[in-house]
Amino acid sequence: MLDEKKLREAFPNTTVFKDQNLIATFKSASIPAFLRDWIVKKKAGVDGQIHDMDDLRRYMNAIIPRRDDLLAIQESARNNGASKKFLARIDIRFNVANNTVSFEIPDLGITHSETMVEDYVWERIKNELVQKSGGWGLVQLGYLPPEKPERPRGKLTLLEFKNFCPYTVNLEAYRAARAHFTIEEWFDVLLGAIDYNPEGYQDWVEKHTMLTRLLPFIEPRINLVELAPKGTGKSYLFGRVGKYGWLVSGGTLSRAKMFFDIAKKQPGLVANNEFVALDEIQSIEFPDPGEMQGALKAYMEAGEATFGDKRVVGSAGIILLGNIPQDDMNIEGDMFRTLPEVFRESALLDRFHGFIQGRNIPRMNEKLKINGWALNTEYFSEIMHLMRNQSENVLYRSVVENLVSYPAGADTRDTEAILRICTAYLKLFFPHVIKPEMIDITEFKRYCLRPAVQMRTIIRTQLQIIDSAEYGGKNVAAYTVNEKFEKMNRGEG
Repeated sequence: MLDEKKLREAFPNTTVFKDQNLIATFKSASIPAFLRDWIVKKKAGVDGQIHDMDDLRRYMNAIIPRRDDLLAIQESARNNGASKKFLARIDIRFNVANNTVSFEIPDLGITHSETMVEDYVWERIKNELVQKSGGWGLVQLGYLPPEKPERPRGKLTLLEFKNFCPYTVNLEAYRAARAHFTIEEWFDVLLGAIDYNPEGYQDWVEKHTMLTRLLPFIEPRINLVELAPKGTGKSYLFGRVGKYGWLVSGGTLSRAKMFFDIAKKQPGLVANNEFVALDEIQSIEFPDPGEMQGALKAYMEAGEATFGDKRVVGSAGIILLGNIPQDDMNIEGDMFRTLPEVFRESALLDRFHGFIQGRNIPRMNEKLKINGWALNTEYFSEIMHLMRNQSENVLYRSVVENLVSYPAGADTRDTEAILRICTAYLKLFFPHVIKPEMIDITEFKRYCLRPAVQMRTIIRTQLQIIDSAEYGGKNVAAYTVNEKFEKMNRGEG
């Protein structure tokens, strides 16, 4: 069991008491975990507990409005000159045709057609917005009445926007804190950060598989497939834990929405998010499968794709999530047979780096729900976000490339996949390791290298089943730890 005292001493300002009854209250209000922990931290007593639930509910209603509150917000903006400030996810758009900036707040039903951002406001707040084309933040709205001919219709305006980042996140302090924990303890710290009770898992394999879902949060352009039995928490993790990714659940998905809308001249999901998770993949419909397939192949290979004269560049990983019966989780069988035809082409599947074995993750039950002190989800979300920075990528990738050896004839896509997954694991499990000689080689092999090879091997096996003519007999090469570091680990060098 994780020592909560040790956790709070290592992270004195970024832990929060996670109470299951309280978590259920926030969940019923559809408030994401990263917002929940910030609110709890703000309203809790010194013991971490919320002692006035009525006050909490009033605050929640005031700071995160619902669609039912839209009329009141509009009325306040119209009659008082400004609405109250509230937290919301906002999307910004520059309209090339009329040289204006507009915004939308999807959760409130506010669309681009009814909004604008005045130039003097844009100059003041653009640095908060431009890097992410919007995002979660503290928002205040105003109103501009009709003014013919310049403005034949009234518009809601954006008066204020402040990025939602309530913590000063210091990666060096985070790395230093990690050094105080064993790898077994660190697994439990990470599980608590995403609302899971470590005591509910049977062994480290279940914990490791669950935490593998976090790789797209911490590593740019990592493309994964997870097929798992129902009820294992896929939608919750990818949809509610962080604010930088996007979860698509069923329905129709066009190339324009995913990559670039030529008519509106607007980049799509891959350009504005850190990952795009396609949930219930078997039920998603693609209006033009061939067009989507071509765009995915180009983007997943190089992180960019061209549409007409427009080039879309992104760092988002593509994640396929699907339900599969436990009995069908057979690595040697065709596990991908229920995927949409878009993803049944071997050249596209080859661009997925690894496969998460969802059968190792237990179905959600009461024992798996955290109830105690844990790392704040919002803080951890920001840590993973910063770990995606180019400087961090170079740092950890360099460590991995020094540690891992492979034959000269190894397949390039296999190598890239394994090194990329290893790098993501290193960031997640060993963030304090910034030089290859700092890591225990046995731990690196068990928790990083071997799982990475296994994840890629499953993709390779499925490729052999789907396209035996091209991939038959082509197995993943041997990826091992560099002998130099093996000897150092044995005390021989």
